[in-house]
Amino acid sequence: MTESRRPARQAQGPGDKRNGSRNNKPKQAKRPDPTAGLDQPRLAALDVLRAVRERDAYANLVLPGLLRDRKLDSRDAALATELAYGAARAQGLLDAVIVHASGRPIEEIDGNLLDVLRLGSYQLLRTRVAPHAAVATSVDLARAESGQGRAGFVNAVLRRVSERTQDEWVELLAPKDTIGHLAFEHAHPVWIAQVFADSLGAAAGELEDVLIADDARPAVHLVARPGEISAEELALVTGGEIGPYSPYAVHLDGGDPGQLDAVRQGLAGVQDEGSQLVARALTLAPLDGDDGGRWLDLCAGPGGKAALLGALAGIDGGRLDAVEPVAHRAELIRKTTRELPVDVHVADGRESGLEPGYDRILVDAPCTGLGALRRRPEARWRRQPSDVAPLVKLQRELLAAAIELVRPGGVVLYSTCSPHLSETLAVVADAVRRHGVVELDTKELVPGVPDVGDGNSVQLWPHRHGTDAMFMAALRKPLA
Repeated sequence: MTESRRPARQAQGPGDKRNGSRNNKPKQAKRPDPTAGLDQPRLAALDVLRAVRERDAYANLVLPGLLRDRKLDSRDAALATELAYGAARAQGLLDAVIVHASGRPIEEIDGNLLDVLRLGSYQLLRTRVAPHAAVATSVDLARAESGQGRAGFVNAVLRRVSERTQDEWVELLAPKDTIGHLAFEHAHPVWIAQVFADSLGAAAGELEDVLIADDARPAVHLVARPGEISAEELALVTGGEIGPYSPYAVHLDGGDPGQLDAVRQGLAGVQDEGSQLVARALTLAPLDGDDGGRWLDLCAGPGGKAALLGALAGIDGGRLDAVEPVAHRAELIRKTTRELPVDVHVADGRESGLEPGYDRILVDAPCTGLGALRRRPEARWRRQPSDVAPLVKLQRELLAAAIELVRPGGVVLYSTCSPHLSETLAVVADAVRRHGVVELDTKELVPGVPDVGDGNSVQLWPHRHGTDAMFMAALRKPLA
């Protein structure tokens, strides 16, 4: 469409200059929106994939706001969620197929086209979307942004992808060793699959079950705030189901929990049931001596466990200190724990400056997050084995600081959202050896939860418990 050369007529106001006024500019024709008429759920999913690739964004943080802004109905929002999270989660498998089908290394494919190819390949290989619909909508997306020529490239590649099922692509491209084959089939880096197998130990035969559970869309877990609402009441008002292990847990099949009245009113929060069990375990740990109600969350961001601990402390007249080194995250904790007996401190947990003498301390340490990959779709492709060593150093330093801050007879509960042996058993063993703390039987602190592993510590698993793969170990400081 070309611009009109005729000046547009304009009404003259009292302040207009009629001799050579520049107020009468030619009205420019409105350019057509290139996204008009495109499939909106797929466009939303594509925009999420692009944010993940270009800005290292987190899909689970980008998508909810995008869905609200675009006012997609529940059916379209569900499709956009499935496609965005699914394609991000399966990226490694999809990329291997795209490389074979295109004859090009990933690095030589334009990033915007790669996002479209990942979205289309995911639909072809891992959904029941009709192949013609998956290809046609992907071609439309490519054409709208990159033109007909590049749309033809997308069409050709996806047609080659559609010539085989996922199982056939796996047979063609997967490594031949057992762990490599399972990792490829279930869209995990090989090194992460090996971490899971090592942690399972004698139960390594369950590796495929772990990978399948880790590759599936997780349920939404809510936590009922103690003293405000019970799990039974929360399940009733949300239409959810009471969780099997935590007395505060409610499970939902999906949806945007941020829109629930109970969450908006601060009666409930979003928290994996495994994380709830960690917080509760700290409160159940046996002390030597009385509990004075002085508790500490040494690694409190983003605040979910601090909120649960604060609510439980408040019931018995106790108080919680919460430490977070980043100011804006500390502010999030303040908002999450408003009206609870929680004091937030902006400090490094290794040098918090707090007065020793705490009865109970939680060290939910920064970790690789390998136990929560199902909730962070792109994370498995970002983490590297080289991330582990500096995190282990930090974990040991934080645990040592906690042991200094806890009173004799008090308990430190160490937890990670990772089953990596270097981040779990090795850190605990180091603390016992260096600091003389006594490891308690942590299994007794998660009553009713089966199959949590051998030894004194607890390892949860998504395929066994429906939770993130949380690890926890309770350590008591001797009286003398």
